Amino acid sequence: MVDARNDYWMPMDQYIGGIEHAVLHLLYARFWTKAMRDLGLVKFGEPFTKLFTQGMLLNESFYREEDSGPSAGKRRWYYPSEVDIRFDDKGHPVGATLRADGHPVSLGGIEKMSKSKNNVVEPRDIIARFGADTARVFVMFAGPPDQSAAWSDSGAEGSYRYLKRVWSFALKHGARVACAGSDAGGASAAAAALRREIHLLLRQVTHDYDRLQYNTVVSGAMKMLNALDDAKLADTPADGAVLRESLGILLRTLYPAAPHITHALWGELGYAATMGDLIDAPWPQVDEAALEQDEIELVLQVGGKLRGALKVPATADRSAIEAAALQHPEFIRFSEGKPVKKIVVVPGRLVNVVV
Repeated sequence: MVDARNDYWMPMDQYIGGIEHAVLHLLYARFWTKAMRDLGLVKFGEPFTKLFTQGMLLNESFYREEDSGPSAGKRRWYYPSEVDIRFDDKGHPVGATLRADGHPVSLGGIEKMSKSKNNVVEPRDIIARFGADTARVFVMFAGPPDQSAAWSDSGAEGSYRYLKRVWSFALKHGARVACAGSDAGGASAAAAALRREIHLLLRQVTHDYDRLQYNTVVSGAMKMLNALDDAKLADTPADGAVLRESLGILLRTLYPAAPHITHALWGELGYAATMGDLIDAPWPQVDEAALEQDEIELVLQVGGKLRGALKVPATADRSAIEAAALQHPEFIRFSEGKPVKKIVVVPGRLVNVVV
């Protein structure tokens, strides 16, 4: 008898696994699903709607060849935590010694993390040093998820520093954010610029989540914090509303990568009181009105060479852009009075004056 609940829960929307799991675990799941379908227990023939095969985590490996006894000629592998590594001036490992006896060990190179080669990174050690969020953020940020990436303690430290910056920014502005309203009408030019940047990044991050490009998701969240840090907001209710909205967007976009710190800040800053718990909060939506600009900046080229930037009204037509380019001090300087042969305008990007 078919259980009606199967229609709700199955088939699963997405399967994500390493190549080895995709071959074995996925094969088992597909086999049993087809068997249950043939027995009339389920109505579907595939357990997953989509498959994504992730890359492998890599790490340095170290070994010695046993020179006596029954294991002679075989390699004994050591954990990275058991050795001291020497690096050249470019940061590449050039040698290592075993801490237990001070004698050299051989470099096995970058290999996929494997228990048999003792080059796995123990999650408990990373969590003890940096916290679980750091481990998650680093793994997501290490590279495109469909490609392999090498583990790096310095990379993990960089992710840890970023999360500390998020926490520090939130605490620094916590009182203002907690009491801010939602009306951004009359916000300053700096606040409008911040809001535009945040919504541009939100559009990118949302697109990247949909295509499982988690490394650029984290990159987008990092850019959001930089934009918040750089913004020179006025001490007005409208600018406070922009600050609250922008930080709320950052916390929601970062939440899947760093659920613990974002959940704590979501409650501390008062978002939970108005939008509910973070896990249930609606995904932020891009406000197209926030992306509109009164003025745009175009690259100015003279004879195909970069010579500066040209600011024009966002509504400027081609003739207005051409006129502005011909009056620009950098064009006058580099054209040396030569007659203009043609002007190439790429809307929204550049204007090239050929002399």
